[in-house]
Amino acid sequence: MTVAFADSYREKRVLVTGHTGFKGSWLCEWLLSLGASVHGYALDPEPQATLFDQLRLACYLSSDTRADVADQGRLAAVVARVSPDFVFHLAAQPLVGLAYEQPVETFQTNVLGTIHLLEALRALTKPCVAVLVTTDKCYENRESLYGYREQDALGGHDPYSASKAACEVAIHSWRRSFFNHHPVRFASGRAGNVIGGGDWARSRIVPDCIRALRAGRAIPVRNRDATRPWQHVLEPLSGYLWLAAVLARPELRPFPADGFAGAFNFGPGDAADRTVAELVAEVLKNWPGRWEDRPEPGQAHEAGLLRLSTDKARTLLGWSPVWNFAEAVRETIAWYRQDYGGKESDAVREFTQQQLASYTRRATERGLPWAG
Repeated sequence: MTVAFADSYREKRVLVTGHTGFKGSWLCEWLLSLGASVHGYALDPEPQATLFDQLRLACYLSSDTRADVADQGRLAAVVARVSPDFVFHLAAQPLVGLAYEQPVETFQTNVLGTIHLLEALRALTKPCVAVLVTTDKCYENRESLYGYREQDALGGHDPYSASKAACEVAIHSWRRSFFNHHPVRFASGRAGNVIGGGDWARSRIVPDCIRALRAGRAIPVRNRDATRPWQHVLEPLSGYLWLAAVLARPELRPFPADGFAGAFNFGPGDAADRTVAELVAEVLKNWPGRWEDRPEPGQAHEAGLLRLSTDKARTLLGWSPVWNFAEAVRETIAWYRQDYGGKESDAVREFTQQQLASYTRRATERGLPWAG
C-alpha cells in the first residue's frame, strides 16, 4: 500500500499559521487525513461563510490559537509550546486591493509576521522543517512572456507584491545569517491564483462568479484581459507538503545537492495561463449563466500578465501539476454546487475529503513521487 508524502506526517506535530483561511483550511484537512497532530495560529475567520467553519476544523485540531503574527511574544510562546516537527506559514494579508487601503498593516502582517516566525524558529533546539508561503507576485513583473524563475529579480509595483518580495528578502537573510548550523531548515513556496471550493473572499473572481450565479445575476468581470497561471488549490499544497517532507528526510531527495532549502515556484502548465474572461467562460461550462464586462474606472494597478517557471520543482522534487485547467475549474464548481449555501455540513467535509482522495489517486496514476 502506498502512502502519500512517504508517510512523513503521521503522528507529527504540525503548526499551520493562517489556518482559518482558504488555503490554510484545505491544508489542515489534508494534514489531518495524513495522521498529523495539527495546531493552528491565526486571526478569527471572516464573519461571512468560511471553509474553516464549514469543515468544522476547530473540532479536529490539537490546538487552535487566535492571535496575530504581529504579536511576536504570543507567536513565540505558541511555537515553543507546540514544539513542532513541521511548520507551514500561510498567515498573511492576501488581497491586492486591501493592501492599497492598508499598506502599513499589510507590511506589518506579511513582513514582520514572517520575521517573528523566523525568530521563534530560531529559538527551537530540535529539528524542525518549515515552508514559508509567499506568492508568485513577488517578482519584479515586467509583463514578460517567459515564466519567472526563482533566481529572477524580486520587486512589486503594488504594496501587496512589494510586501511579499520583502518577505523573500528577509527569509533569505535569516537563512544565511542565523540558520547555517541550526536544527531548523526552511524553504519558501511561491504560488498564487489558486481556485477551489470554499474560497469566499471578496474581490476574487471565482467567489464573485459563485455569488452572482446563485443570485441569478450576471458575473461582473473587472479585468477581462488579465492573464494568470490558474491552478487548483491542491496543486501548491501538494508542493508545500512534498517540499517539507524532502527537507526533513534526505533519503527522499533525488539529488544530494542542498538546493532544497531555498525558494520554489509551484504553478500550472503553460496551457493554464488564461485570461480572466477565459476562466469565467470555463466556469459557465459547469454552471450555466452569463457575465458582463464591468471595468472599474480608476482602479488600482494590477499586473496584466504573470507566468511562472516550475522547472526547479519538477527537477529537484519530481513535482508537477495533477489537474489541467478544465479539470481544476470543473472540480472547483463541483464543490460549490454541493456545499449547501455556505453552511456547515457533514456532506461538505465528506466531499472535500473525496476531492483530496481523487486528486491523490490521479497523482498516483501519473507516477508522482509524493503520491507514493
